Amino acid sequence: MRARYGVPLGITAVGAAGIAYAAGFEVRSFRLRRVTVPVLPRGMRPLRVLQVSDIHMVGGQRKKQRWLQSLAGLRPDFVINTGDNLSDPEGVPETLDALGPLMEFPGAYVFGSNDYYGPKLRNPARYLLEKASGRHGLNGNAPAVAAIHNPWEDLRDGFDCAGWVNLTNARGSLKIDGYEIALTGLDDPHIKRDRYAHVAGGPREDADFSLAVVHAPYLRVLDAFTADRYPLILAGHTHGGQLCIPFYGALVTNCDIDTKRVKGLSTHRAGGNRSYLHVSAGCGTNRYTPVRFACPPEATLLTLTARD
Repeated sequence: MRARYGVPLGITAVGAAGIAYAAGFEVRSFRLRRVTVPVLPRGMRPLRVLQVSDIHMVGGQRKKQRWLQSLAGLRPDFVINTGDNLSDPEGVPETLDALGPLMEFPGAYVFGSNDYYGPKLRNPARYLLEKASGRHGLNGNAPAVAAIHNPWEDLRDGFDCAGWVNLTNARGSLKIDGYEIALTGLDDPHIKRDRYAHVAGGPREDADFSLAVVHAPYLRVLDAFTADRYPLILAGHTHGGQLCIPFYGALVTNCDIDTKRVKGLSTHRAGGNRSYLHVSAGCGTNRYTPVRFACPPEATLLTLTARD
C-alpha cells in the first residue's frame, strides 16, 4: 500500500499545503517595497512617490483596509493609484475609506478594467492559453458579454473631491514644494480604452519633471511613452504573476509584456530612447481567485533622485 499510494498522497498533501498557504497567509501578507529611481533633473530634491495598485477591494477585507490606511505614515510627497481598485460592485465605500488617509496627500489616478466591470469566474488556465495565443483582454479576444458594471463614477467622484488628478486619457500636474510635476495618463489598454492621440506630444518643457501613468503595461503604450521621452512610466495590472514558481518567477503577465518585467523596476527602449518602467504587483486579487504564491501583495515607495 505504501508503494502504491505513498507518492500520490504525498503530492496531494504538498499541493493542499501550498493552497492553504497561498489562500490563508500570503494573500494577506502585505509588504512595502522601496525603490530608488535616478530620473530627476540635477538640482531637484528627491521626491517620494507612493504607488498603490490593484487593490481589488471586496467587502469585509479589514486587514487590507487597515494596511492601506497605515501607508499614510510614510508621508509621501504624492500618491499614484494605477487602477483596479474594485472587485465588488459594493466596494466603493470601503475603498474610499481605506484610501482616505492617503487622499490627504497630492495624488493622481487611472482606472483599470475592474474599476469599470465586475470580475467573472474564469478558468485560471485561460491565462496560459492567452499567453500562448498572444491574446489578452479585449486585445484579440471577443468583447465581454453580460458584464457587471461597477459604480466607477462614485469612485471617480471620491478621488476628484479629494483633489486627486484624473489621468483618464488626460494630462495634469501637481505642485510639490514649488516644483511642478507634469503627469500624462491613459485609460486601460487591456480593454482598449487607451487613446494616446489625446495626450501625445511628450513631456511638458515648462514642468520640472514629467512622468507617465497607465494601468496595464501593454507594449504599444510603453513604446509610445518611451518614444515621446518620458523618463518614468508607472503601471500595475499584472499582479506580479500572482501564482509564481519559487526561484523561477511568473508564468503569465496578463498582457504582452515579458515575464522578466512582470513587477518591479526595469527599463523599456523604443524610438532610440530609454525609459524607466515600474510595474506594481498590487495588493489584491480577483475575488474568484483569492490566492497568491511566491508573490506577496505590495505597495511601493519610489524615491526619485537626480540623474547621474
